[in-house]
Amino acid sequence: MRGFDDDERERIRRQLRETGRELFGRYGLDKTTIADLTGPAGIANGTFYRFYESKEQLYYEILREEGERLAEEIVADSFEARDDPEDAIVAFLTGICEAMETEPLVRRLIADSDLSRLMAQFSDEELREEQAQSLGYVVPYVERWQAEGRLREGDPEVLAAAMGVVKFVAYHKDQFHDEAFYRAVRDALIEAVAAGLTRTDG
Repeated sequence: MRGFDDDERERIRRQLRETGRELFGRYGLDKTTIADLTGPAGIANGTFYRFYESKEQLYYEILREEGERLAEEIVADSFEARDDPEDAIVAFLTGICEAMETEPLVRRLIADSDLSRLMAQFSDEELREEQAQSLGYVVPYVERWQAEGRLREGDPEVLAAAMGVVKFVAYHKDQFHDEAFYRAVRDALIEAVAAGLTRTDG
């Protein structure tokens, strides 16, 4: 079995990610085969496992890359762009929900219920580390606003996680038969959470 130099390995990894991003978003995890992934990269099916242990691992790596990109964009357009905490939280949560509503990879993940399969490959410790990394985008802002007296008291990680729960309304978007009603419910929930977190009068 021939080896690959560093440049070729990077090319293959990049091609597998690009192909996976497109196919997982279009067809989902189950309907995307190893052959679908390896064909554009110009490698044999068995060679795939020299780069990833499974389709799930590739899917997770792609999701993580997409998640980091989206998080940075949303934080820049919300927490970094707005001085008022309530306005910033509304913008942040709206951005998260809109990403979950429109990003093909995330929508397919929700529609096919593949999330539990992906999470099953990780230990409890790895899941906790993943959660801490996710909360890390929000916690510094919570801590700063608390220090300034502009956000309610409480464990910063708990408050950041409470914000994150709002995204689950987007998981159930398809259960609303009226788009306008869904958006009204989503926006009312976001506004209520933002207002509740920024109340400092007890």
